Amino acid sequence: MYRQGLRRCARTASSVGAAIPLARQHRLDALSRHCATPSIRFLAPLNATSPLGRFYSTEAAATEEPAPPSVPNGPAELFSDLSALGVHRSLIDAITLDMKYERMTPVQAKTINPALKGTDIVAQAKTGTGKTLAFLLPLLQRMLDEDPSLALRNAARRATSDDIRGIVLSPTRELAEQIAAEARALTKNTGLVVQVAVGGTNKPAMLRQTQRQGCHLLVATPGRLNDLLRDTASGIEAPNLAALVLDEADRMLDVGFEKELNEILEYLPSVEEKVRQTILVSATIPDNVIRLARSMVRPQDFEFVQTIPENESLTHDKVPQKVVAVSSWANMFPSMFELMEREAQLAAEDPNAPPFKAIVYFNTTALVELAGEVGFVRRRERMSSLPSYCIHSKLSQMQRTRAAENFRKAKTGVLFSSDVTARGMDFPNVTHVIQMDAPRERESYIHRLGRTGRQSKDGEGWLLLPPANVRNAKNLLRGLPLRQDKSLESAEADISEGDLPHYFQQFKDSISTVQRGILSNAYAATLASHGKDETAEDLHHWVTKGWGWRQVPYITQRLARNLGLNPHSEFVVIRRDDEGSEGRFGGGGGGGGGGNRSRGGFSRDRPSSDPFERMASNARGRNEGSRGGFRRGGRNPSSWTPGL
Repeated sequence: MYRQGLRRCARTASSVGAAIPLARQHRLDALSRHCATPSIRFLAPLNATSPLGRFYSTEAAATEEPAPPSVPNGPAELFSDLSALGVHRSLIDAITLDMKYERMTPVQAKTINPALKGTDIVAQAKTGTGKTLAFLLPLLQRMLDEDPSLALRNAARRATSDDIRGIVLSPTRELAEQIAAEARALTKNTGLVVQVAVGGTNKPAMLRQTQRQGCHLLVATPGRLNDLLRDTASGIEAPNLAALVLDEADRMLDVGFEKELNEILEYLPSVEEKVRQTILVSATIPDNVIRLARSMVRPQDFEFVQTIPENESLTHDKVPQKVVAVSSWANMFPSMFELMEREAQLAAEDPNAPPFKAIVYFNTTALVELAGEVGFVRRRERMSSLPSYCIHSKLSQMQRTRAAENFRKAKTGVLFSSDVTARGMDFPNVTHVIQMDAPRERESYIHRLGRTGRQSKDGEGWLLLPPANVRNAKNLLRGLPLRQDKSLESAEADISEGDLPHYFQQFKDSISTVQRGILSNAYAATLASHGKDETAEDLHHWVTKGWGWRQVPYITQRLARNLGLNPHSEFVVIRRDDEGSEGRFGGGGGGGGGGNRSRGGFSRDRPSSDPFERMASNARGRNEGSRGGFRRGGRNPSSWTPGL
């Protein structure tokens, strides 16, 4: 705070004039919090005709609009109705004219209306429902309320990197880029400048661009923002911060960003110094999200927005979900190829069907990397006409962004991915989600599936299971409407016998040009993720029969011991003289989905005056994966029961 004080004292005199209306608004905000009459609130949006929002330039006066129409009865449902609530015409036009949106989704209506009042918001919302626009619109409007001159395009010329007015935090680089793209589309007719700060990119280049162009809205990942705020030479500051948004808050905590989030709050002005609006969006409301909300939102002025109806699961029940139990890991890739080619052909033959567009999820980076290499070879050798794309943690941020954007624009194709794209990412018109092996967490399965069937469009999910994971998957995914499918010829073929489907030979031909290190990493990562002697035997079968290798890649003595493998097994090769390098072939990374097993620790039956406890009680039962029990009869008489 001492550093912030010095920087504020050093500001030029030209900024004082702009701060006068802000100071006046701060006094009103403070008065509203201490007012004896609860119904009196000073949260009406500023506009061109209000005393606090009066324009002072000739250019601004020329754009002054007539008084808005009367406020509609009840919450606004059409974006055009938001003009009556003080939303700037430039933002509404961007939504209705450029984006072609007319009516709000339920999530948008439930979030935007209360958020425009200036109150803090904790929203429980699932992905694929328009929640990005739901928090961006009130955030941008609050920035314009506090400084109406930002609505004018020439405000971009005056933007600086040390006067950031809005911050959006996202758990992943890809989601941050996606949010920034939507923010730029919303602000195209204003003077608001949007910048992105994410890990894995060139920090000096980002700082040069931000210092040259300025920044009003910064979309960032927690790690990179914390780094920028700690760096006294970065020039990144937000003394007049109007609004702070945390998207996918549960995911941020799952991947270990709690420390960074707490440190970020230390560098931002306190709410006593500068009143700001905080919007926290989360698919689930476990204990750690409640703890985060306590530290960030104003307990006397916040609203819990529940956008998930009672007893509604976050699983897309309307999306058909099929499970294929394959006979060996040797059958996994051939079955995947058969499924993709068959579904693409069916889509091509049906003039009413959308083009085949799929995301294939793996649990490890090593398998994603292998699939990406094989997909490239298949297209190059004309084994397949499907374009393929790949996103995993070993790629640079530029490569990941390019792959995501190319797949987003593609009409047809396949994206091989780790869980980095499973939450929040919007890829339009995805018809299939294919999961190769059960994920580590139930919530990961649900989030992956959520990449299809979005915005009321059709889609379907497929789960391909190796034999060693069938029982675990049944327990993990209990209660979900999975139905067994036996239509893939490659799933049960015996690789030891002849007359196999041609997809087996295609895979063997494809990997002949793949680097041996990529294959070795895929083997070791798969072995490490299961760690069973039966898996070691199955992978030995895959490598020797499916790859044509004489023996499996070696693993270290320490890795074998950690996995509990039989050191005398004939199915593994242990290198005893390499004790300290088990990471060479034993890694994989990229997996994980961030489970949310915590459901909140508050009693439903005990009324509480604590608003956060009431929020937890309301969220109970609507957290992801809350439904229990594989369905038996009833809605899903065909529940899969693979031979156990």
